[in-house]
Amino acid sequence: MKAHSRKIFLLLVALLLAMGTGIAQQSRKELEDKRKRLLKDIEQTSSLLKQTKQDKAATLSRYVTLQKQISKRQQLVETLQKEMQFLLENVDRTATVVLALNDDTERLKAEYIKIARHAYRQRLMHSDWLFLLSAKSFNDAFRRWQYLRQYDRYRQRQGRLILDTQQTLLDKIKNLEDRKREKENLLGAEKRQSLMLGLEMQAKNRLLDDLKGDEARLAHDLEGKQAAASKLNKAIEKVIRDEMERIRREERSAAAAASATTPGKTASPRPTPEVSNLSNDFNKNQGNLPWPVRNGIITGHFGRQQHPTIANIEIVNNGIDIQTDQGAQVRSVFEGTVVGTQFIPGFDYMVILQHGSYYTVYSNLEEVSVKKGDKLMIGQSLGKVSTDQKTDTSAVHFEIWKEKTRLNPQDWVRK
Repeated sequence: MKAHSRKIFLLLVALLLAMGTGIAQQSRKELEDKRKRLLKDIEQTSSLLKQTKQDKAATLSRYVTLQKQISKRQQLVETLQKEMQFLLENVDRTATVVLALNDDTERLKAEYIKIARHAYRQRLMHSDWLFLLSAKSFNDAFRRWQYLRQYDRYRQRQGRLILDTQQTLLDKIKNLEDRKREKENLLGAEKRQSLMLGLEMQAKNRLLDDLKGDEARLAHDLEGKQAAASKLNKAIEKVIRDEMERIRREERSAAAAASATTPGKTASPRPTPEVSNLSNDFNKNQGNLPWPVRNGIITGHFGRQQHPTIANIEIVNNGIDIQTDQGAQVRSVFEGTVVGTQFIPGFDYMVILQHGSYYTVYSNLEEVSVKKGDKLMIGQSLGKVSTDQKTDTSAVHFEIWKEKTRLNPQDWVRK
């Protein structure tokens, strides 16, 4: 019965440990994954900062990129702190289990010593044989023989139980030591990231001081960018308006209705492996579209917003700006048909793809490798991103429209 109780005890310990750590382990896995993503983002942003010129003209670009870096770094520090908290809780739980297992091992050993001594005395006195020979009948002797067998098996189970408990104890002690080392590593990482965060905050404040003393030039540059954005918007609206009108004309035509090659319908090429989980319907892929570049960070967000440094000045962005590596290839986020390519001063080359009633716009391309009427696959190259010669930064401007309505691309691309 005691051996059975010990098994129940070990089972309860395992269950309690599993119940106490199950959710925590899942949360820790999520935190670990988040930490890896943030480290990758920070590495990417650091690379982009190195590519940016360190002169007056590039100050705003450096400031915006550094803001992103600081935001990611702050998230990383918070994630590391949460990981350490989970780890400390795991260490406490494991230490409690180690103590319980250690106590139970000592009790098992004490009980086994008593059993072993009793068995040794019986062997010296040949009491087992005397016990059998003193039986009053064959049935009584058989029952006594069964009893001796059960007693022997009980001793063997006790021995195995001690070994199992000791092994469990050793495993938990090793786990405890691993967690303590992991805690020290996380603590060191948190200190390093906090130090880097402090240095970046200082650099950001210096850049902000420089920008405040250069507001006149920034305002002049902003006027030029807004004028270029207006031209880009008019060009996009014209392409979409012309395309919608052409579709309506052909829909009114019985011949076009019978045809399977209307401009609003695109071929359905086989998706590339990296995006094979996408639906063939553009509308069903919200939040799951690939980015138009392999690597990058969003430095310009959608909608009306405060200028990052000039007070009382708002800017309007019809899409998002993704800073990326110099010479990066800009790629289609979904299969579709090229319905327009055009050069827009201030945004260089622009490409518009049609996906049924949706349109994706890619601008600030140095060169394009497609032409109007081309049917493209997901991930197919449209051209190479432009590099600003003043700042050495490269950013693609990306927009999504549903007919004449502008949509926030961040709601559509993968997080």
